[in-house]
Amino acid sequence: MIETEIIGYTPDPKKRAARIAALANERESRGDTLVSVLSTPNCGAILVFRTPAVPEKK
Repeated sequence: MIETEIIGYTPDPKKRAARIAALANERESRGDTLVSVLSTPNCGAILVFRTPAVPEKK
């Protein structure tokens, strides 16, 4: 499954990079994989993660 996370307005690029790294590390510790990061024109970011597949209950 694919999930996204949004980082809001963070004009300082070093702080934005730190927020991206912190979120990516947090999600990785839960078993997710970072697929892509998009820096937005409004000084934010969108992170795309692949999450482990959860088997359907029957």
